[in-house]
Amino acid sequence: MISLTVNGKPRTLEASTDLASFLASFAVNLQFVAVGYNGDVVKKERFPHILLRHGDVLEIVRPVGGG
Repeated sequence: MISLTVNGKPRTLEASTDLASFLASFAVNLQFVAVGYNGDVVKKERFPHILLRHGDVLEIVRPVGGG
């Protein structure tokens, strides 16, 4: 089991996974997302190469429309 923090809330994963797969599991459109990984903003092309590990901290930001 892997424990990490996503947008300030604890999350548990069954096994380590890459960031792109993790985001895809929540139907996140990678075109419209910004991700902070352990305090650093990550370029989208790096998502498949980042392996999530125990203790990681993610901040996932998506635009919100309104008026």
